[in-house]
Amino acid sequence: MTTANTEDIKVKAEEIKNEANVYFKEKQFPAAIEKYSKAIELNPDVASYYTNRAFCHIKLESYGYAIADSNKALEIDPNFTKANYRRASANMALGNFKEALKDLRVVSKRAPSDKDAKAKFDECQKIVRRVEFEKAIKDDDQKRSVASKLDIDTIAVDDSYTGPRINEETKTIDHTFLEEMIQHFKDQKKIHKKYAFMIVLAIRKYMLEAPTLIDVKVPADGQLTVCGDVHGQFYDFINIFETNGYPSEKHAYLFNGDFVDRGSFSVEVVLTLFAYKWLYPDHVFLARGNHETDNMNKVYGFEGEVKAKFSEMMFSLFSETFNALPLCHLIENKIFVTHGGLFSRDNITLDEIRKIDRIGQGQPGSEGLMCELLWSDPQPELGRSTSKRGVGIQFGPDVTKNFLETNDLDMIIRSHEVKEEGYVIEHDGKCVTVFSAPNYCDTVGNKGALINITPDLKKEYITFSAVPHPSVRPMQYASQFSGLLGM
Repeated sequence: MTTANTEDIKVKAEEIKNEANVYFKEKQFPAAIEKYSKAIELNPDVASYYTNRAFCHIKLESYGYAIADSNKALEIDPNFTKANYRRASANMALGNFKEALKDLRVVSKRAPSDKDAKAKFDECQKIVRRVEFEKAIKDDDQKRSVASKLDIDTIAVDDSYTGPRINEETKTIDHTFLEEMIQHFKDQKKIHKKYAFMIVLAIRKYMLEAPTLIDVKVPADGQLTVCGDVHGQFYDFINIFETNGYPSEKHAYLFNGDFVDRGSFSVEVVLTLFAYKWLYPDHVFLARGNHETDNMNKVYGFEGEVKAKFSEMMFSLFSETFNALPLCHLIENKIFVTHGGLFSRDNITLDEIRKIDRIGQGQPGSEGLMCELLWSDPQPELGRSTSKRGVGIQFGPDVTKNFLETNDLDMIIRSHEVKEEGYVIEHDGKCVTVFSAPNYCDTVGNKGALINITPDLKKEYITFSAVPHPSVRPMQYASQFSGLLGM
């Protein structure tokens, strides 16, 4: 190839890269990725093409792909600091704090006058030290439960408190309390810490006694609504009840994980869900998502939000309770519902899933059945592939078919991924993704969706748009890392 031809190719690659930049500014990230990929095909030796594409992958939460692109950029140019920054971002998003710290140290050393880089390095270092400290405590004395340290009766509620109150004699909630609490939350007010503790403790006790896989019946004279991620978007979450009906004995709800993080009203969402679970234990069902975990909560805002609105002890109690949440549900023995998806091997049975020791394991880790249930995603291609997220796997329609046939099931409902219309039906109609946080993070512009299911298992897909909310930005409580993650 002549030098002239080579230069022409480089010029063309730059033109395509500039087109990709326009798509990026317009937040059309899949289109931008396609253009960056074409630029890379033409000229694979430009490190910035890979880091630009990595940033798109971060925006789409494809952190595994972002790490791979950052690695490639550093192969081309070991001194390309932006690649270290992108890789740190992706590792932070996955809770790989030590790996992120290595890259942030490099970034900080190369740009000593960059106060933002130094702040992120310092913050990450604090997290690493805290994680190590918490691990040491747990290893030393198995970390006595927060619940055992609480004496609710000694917590006084001052007369000046004007919010909803739980009956001191019955020590249970009712419709009136829930209605008043929801209104209190709409008005951006907190409930008293005593009542918050009581709600979380009640659900912790219930979940500790519950199995890993919950069998669900649709109310004979009513319906079951399945919702996906709501991610702390309280006003959109309450809009689901206001437009689709509040939970009752005739109207059951199943929320399929990721109640918290990203949205800055996560405390209000999870306390409302827990309160409804307490009021209707057999008609409100809650599954664990990948964001009901400690490492995600440290990065995406929930830990900071709980500490800001209540205390560190309250967050520890939430953490214990999240560890006890079931991993999946089985509707009428025919519809399997879990947050993420399926597994790295075939012929997994429901009995194997029921035997997962989720409480003993605590955090889902980076491999195994529990991790895959919370993190995996479907793909259109047959077979399996490495996860775009860097955790779990991607599974094809043949994997779905094997799982359904092995367990005599009709279909899978899962969540975990934002979808433009709020839901997507894949794998020959056998795998449905439902996502219930409209205009995700106030930026994506997607619709939310829910699925209403009748006793004869007929399904109605409902989509909805975002509603106004107070001017509190997403990840308000995420400290230094909202910028690192492209928020």
